[in-house]
Amino acid sequence: MENQFYTIDKVAEILGMHHKTIRKFIREGKLGANKVGKQWRISVHDLSVFMERNSVNINDKKISKESNIDFHTNEEVGDIIKKKINVSTVVDINNVDKDEYFRISNTLIAIMNCKDPKMGKSTINMKYDDKENRLRVMLWGGIKFIEDMLSSISLLLEQNDLQGEKHDEL
Repeated sequence: MENQFYTIDKVAEILGMHHKTIRKFIREGKLGANKVGKQWRISVHDLSVFMERNSVNINDKKISKESNIDFHTNEEVGDIIKKKINVSTVVDINNVDKDEYFRISNTLIAIMNCKDPKMGKSTINMKYDDKENRLRVMLWGGIKFIEDMLSSISLLLEQNDLQGEKHDEL
């Protein structure tokens, strides 16, 4: 049993976690692992040490929050819904000329730079397609950030429509 090694996927299955979480623990040095070729291998001993250090007992489903690590099995997900939620969305704005693109993108960047620090590491990426006259806005962040940015985009587009109507009346 001493020479038994687990893959990241197997450890994730044992602990009821996502494989990316296990990789994060390895990267942060919380879970001992050895690289074999391009693959990580976790020894039974390293897994036991990790589980003891964090008071994890899979059979008894004992859960601890030591070291700021939340452990849970699939059955307990409903009890531990304190996860941070991140959302990603893509907004395609069609029939946008170059001037509109600059106005919209500069405004969104200004809004992004003034955002509340509580909104975390939210991101915005924009890409303008000259051939299609389309602005693609990619957003990633918390629900409040996405909601605020979508509202801002909506207001900017309403302004565009109102300006277009006034221009047509003249």
